[in-house]
Amino acid sequence: MTPPSTSKALGIGLAGIAVTAAGLLVSGAHVVATAWLVGIGFWTAIAIGMLMLILIHHIFDASWSVVLRRQFEHGVAAFPWLLLLFLPLIAVSFLGAKDTIWPWMNPAHQVNAVHTVRTDILYEKKSDFLNLPFFVIASLGFFALWIWISSRLRKASFSQDQDGDVKWTRMNGRTAGFGIPIVALTLTFAAIYWYKSLEYHWFSTMYGVWYFSDCMRGALSCGVLIQLWLYARGDLKGILKTDHLWAIGQLMLTFTVFWAYISFSQYFLIWNANVPEETFWYNIREYKDWWYVSLFLVFGNFLLPFLLLLSYRFKVTHRIIRRIAYFVLTVVFVDITYNILPALKDPTGHPLPFFSLNLLWAATSVIGIGGISIWAYLRDLPTTKLIPIRDPRIGECLNHDE
Repeated sequence: MTPPSTSKALGIGLAGIAVTAAGLLVSGAHVVATAWLVGIGFWTAIAIGMLMLILIHHIFDASWSVVLRRQFEHGVAAFPWLLLLFLPLIAVSFLGAKDTIWPWMNPAHQVNAVHTVRTDILYEKKSDFLNLPFFVIASLGFFALWIWISSRLRKASFSQDQDGDVKWTRMNGRTAGFGIPIVALTLTFAAIYWYKSLEYHWFSTMYGVWYFSDCMRGALSCGVLIQLWLYARGDLKGILKTDHLWAIGQLMLTFTVFWAYISFSQYFLIWNANVPEETFWYNIREYKDWWYVSLFLVFGNFLLPFLLLLSYRFKVTHRIIRRIAYFVLTVVFVDITYNILPALKDPTGHPLPFFSLNLLWAATSVIGIGGISIWAYLRDLPTTKLIPIRDPRIGECLNHDE
């Protein structure tokens, strides 16, 4: 029998998807499909972050994170379902107008009063990369690689629970050796293909690193919430210690600073160079209420979590670190909408307002895809031991000290 919490997550997911689909009747395919991309971007970021944290755990042969790793191994079970939920974005590019989401897919799309995509010199220079067949093959390839690497890590970890053989630890170390560069490259190209190419005239060499920072912050925040949920229901009593939360909080602080460094560096370099092919992207995001979203990201995505996570007490107090984790997930969502939704423009070329139906469909997309992702985690949770009981480092993890 399916546990009630699992059924509830699936029900919420299906309801969120249904409401988003109903939005097609209100706002049209262009708006809803772009909002759906926000949901895919948010939950795929979290899954990629979990995968990267597992790989980093193995490459550094870490001991403190053994207990946390098992929950991430369940979390990456969402990848096949995220692939399934990504397929409508591919389908709409074939079955509907080719520029429903990405303008460069339609050669007749009007770029400005003079050019179409077909006659645009910037598209011509990028056309070997930006074309529909390559986009489909690459997108499916990204998910295939993430699923394959996740499956290798999960198989070795779960098998070790049965026989305790150290060969599985060595296998995961080898997987991490080639897995980190593969995941780093695929998440970079996915971010460029799926989000950056919405405004393909823009140039940025730091875009993949920006997405990586959101991946890590989202995954760490979800990790905190999962651990505290398991602790509250009694599963991790005596296992999850203050020092584990402190270590996770330190990583959350690290990637908060990392996001700020990447974002400021990119903005400063573009502002200083003042090249139109680069500045227009920020000019769009300083129009009307998007300006306040930009300010919110400065203070909400960096300053506030930075100041809170400096405190040792805040990092180890369950009630406080839980609230910080929820807040970080909220600002990661805003950050992703900031990168995607301004691609929706009015007839004058200005972005549609942030506070509009566009944001509603983005939120319902996140709820729908999130429900399916959480359902995949809960469905996978009972299939293995709660912690990697025969990992060679489990003893050191359970006795972790600062």
